[in-house]
Amino acid sequence: MLCALTVSAQEKKSGDIDWMQELKNRITINGYMQGGYAYSDQGGKTTSSFNFKRAIFWGRARITDRWSFMFMNNFALSQGVLEFWTDYRITNNKALTVRIGQFQHPLTIESPITPTMLELIDITSQSVTNLANGYEPLLGPNYGRDQGIMLLGDLFNDHLHYELAVMNGQGINQADGNSDKDVIVKLEYRPTKQFRLVASAQKGRGHAKNTVAWNDIKVGEDYRRDRVSFGGELKIPTMLGQKSTSGGISLRSEFLAGKDGDVSSRGAYLTSTIALGKGIDAIASADYYDRNTSVSGWQRTDLTGGLQYWFYPKCRLQLQYTHSFCGELMGDDYNRIQAQVQVAF
Repeated sequence: MLCALTVSAQEKKSGDIDWMQELKNRITINGYMQGGYAYSDQGGKTTSSFNFKRAIFWGRARITDRWSFMFMNNFALSQGVLEFWTDYRITNNKALTVRIGQFQHPLTIESPITPTMLELIDITSQSVTNLANGYEPLLGPNYGRDQGIMLLGDLFNDHLHYELAVMNGQGINQADGNSDKDVIVKLEYRPTKQFRLVASAQKGRGHAKNTVAWNDIKVGEDYRRDRVSFGGELKIPTMLGQKSTSGGISLRSEFLAGKDGDVSSRGAYLTSTIALGKGIDAIASADYYDRNTSVSGWQRTDLTGGLQYWFYPKCRLQLQYTHSFCGELMGDDYNRIQAQVQVAF
């Protein structure tokens, strides 16, 4: 981050620099914490526990008007460092920026959204968790991040956003497990500020670190790893939403499909938020995912309902109930009750 001050110092004589003002103008620090309580009767066994999921802090330094740097760390995870990257805006407008380092890959709508704004306590849907952001069974945890280089920008008066990334494909804080690189592309069409349509795709080759029951890929094996997603998001402002971060009514839905070796998977979700007034939102979500479409029994459907209360900007209390309908190979149906507090600055 001190690069921002160093570059600025080169532009002025040292005696003319107000260092505190430079820090204020060029470096931004943010953070949030999420933790709560969860109850489950999965597998016929009752479990309950307090949990502390995230304690994330990040800083962004504006080195010049076009050049910036980002560092993010999660103190509640063994992975620790989440992001470290620098980007440079090549054009005078927002048409072309290049980013290099470890950052959130552009696959899906949900993956790049901050957990402080996602509606579910479980964060992402099953398909996004298993195919893009979370714990990818064959690779392990990736949190939607990887190392590589990306071109991004906004065109046609910000109506079209694009991202094109070339990445290791191995996940967070890891070197590539093979010599192949993954290519990820996203196109986002925004006809209005309240509505967007998004399509993304990934073509790559994974290097397995785990084995799973629904796929015969072995540890250390390189395998085909492709992804595709289509979806949209609509936000409708209402009078009741004036005191709610959701802003009124929001709807987000997405279809995803993946190919790992010879095994295909697919899923879809619909998540909605309705402002009830005075900072209170009702949340509902339907989420389906099939791990192996050629074998019956590997599917699961989650139905979630709940409430959230925004008691301060970026800070909320959440309470949710989920019932999971499981295929015969996934075990018995089960229930979950979760509560969470979020504090952010």
